[in-house]
Amino acid sequence: MGKHYSEELKNEIIQRYLNKEASLERLGKEYNISYKSIFNWLRKYRANGTVENDIFHTRGAPKPENIDYKERYEILKKYQAFIKAQREKK
Repeated sequence: MGKHYSEELKNEIIQRYLNKEASLERLGKEYNISYKSIFNWLRKYRANGTVENDIFHTRGAPKPENIDYKERYEILKKYQAFIKAQREKK
């Protein structure tokens, strides 16, 4: 299993990168952390606004609690009709 770094350390490194104090490679060498790890933290920070550790990390999209299958079915029917109409125009 990989190493775990504190959120404080991750944020410090990300902020130094965003403030243009150092490159990912230089920060990696300075902190003895793979620059690829820092890149992943940066990507997560840009997507979520945080580098927070996921204690209960799961893969894939979260499952919606209430799925309205009738609504999804109607949307699918409309989409299929749209695609059929587009093909007939050609």
